[in-house]
Amino acid sequence: MALSYKARKRWSLFVLLVGFPLYIILAWGILSRLNLWQLPLVVEFLIYVFFGVAWIFPLKPIFKGVGQPDPDAKD
Repeated sequence: MALSYKARKRWSLFVLLVGFPLYIILAWGILSRLNLWQLPLVVEFLIYVFFGVAWIFPLKPIFKGVGQPDPDAKD
C-alpha cells in the first residue's frame, strides 16, 4: 500500500520528532554497554557510522519526495 503525499509528510515529521530521538537513546544505551575502548579505533568508527546511518534505510520510502511540491495538488 503506497502512502499519500500528506501521509508521508506526517509520518516523516513524526519519525524526526519522536522516532529519531528514541533511536538515539536506544543506540546510545547499546553502545554505552559495549566495551568499545578495547576495539581498534577503525572498528569503533565503523560501529558508530553503522548506527548513524542504519536508521534511514528502512525509512527511506517515507522521506522520499517529501521536500517536493505535492504531486496531487491542483494548480
